[in-house]
Amino acid sequence: MKMYDICTIGHITLDKVVTAQSVKYMPGGTSFYFSKALRHFDVDYMLVTALAEKENHIVSALRDENIQVFSQPSEHTVYFENIYSANQDHREQNVLHKAAPFTTAQMPDIESRIFHLGPLLSDDISVDLLKSLAQKGTVSLDIQGYLRYVKDRKVLYKDWADKKEALPHVSILKANEFEMEVVTGTSDVRKGAEYLADLGVKEVIITLGSKGSLIYKDNDFFRIPAYKPTAIVDATGCGDTYMAGYLSKKIQGADIQEAGEFGAAMATLKIQSSGPFSGNAAMVEEVLQYGECDREMIAQAIYQ
Repeated sequence: MKMYDICTIGHITLDKVVTAQSVKYMPGGTSFYFSKALRHFDVDYMLVTALAEKENHIVSALRDENIQVFSQPSEHTVYFENIYSANQDHREQNVLHKAAPFTTAQMPDIESRIFHLGPLLSDDISVDLLKSLAQKGTVSLDIQGYLRYVKDRKVLYKDWADKKEALPHVSILKANEFEMEVVTGTSDVRKGAEYLADLGVKEVIITLGSKGSLIYKDNDFFRIPAYKPTAIVDATGCGDTYMAGYLSKKIQGADIQEAGEFGAAMATLKIQSSGPFSGNAAMVEEVLQYGECDREMIAQAIYQ
């Protein structure tokens, strides 16, 4: 059986993205933005998703770009409305439809070095599946979906009830500063990272939007700057693009600082245009070499 470098599990969504500049309709979701970000990189990659039959053209388009996809059937495709404030760091979300969840019984028999989980809502990926994947490879988790629930179509947030059972099986966890506060009860970035590590996470990534990101592992903090974009157009998928860059570099043997800065440079390129990341490694390296960043800003954000 083939061993993949990275396998992402998560729903593809139908997204309505509302910004100060425009209203656009497009496919989305962690799994979609992550997959598209890797299509020009040398990574053995597989996507596991679920969507309604009438949206199978989205999967076909991904396969046309040489992205391997396993799609399980679902009555509905997840439908999100994302409304961004002017600074793009914050958004309001609404949900029209939900899709079938991912379970251990439905998971195809795939071997992968890293399983990156991208739940969008709290019941998307069962804890049993998360734990079973941890026995096969490294589990990377974008925690956002486990903190979300839907009430009157609005996406609301609350703490993850199963975090103490699940997080010891998560090797790499990504959260933004708002999600970190929901799951840890603190707005202090360093304390939040330490709290998650104490629950069993080996590598904690806290993204701070335009202020950069912080990575915590083995009692060490790594400060990752944000590179200044030429324009701020659409922040949807920036966190997913960051993680695609980060994990792809980790697969290649990069250390935390190098992988973090690579992911940050990819996110900078992503925010400059609408839709998924469409660049390549050479473009990312150009940002790393010539891009402007404020390394003091991330220091101020975590020591304030």
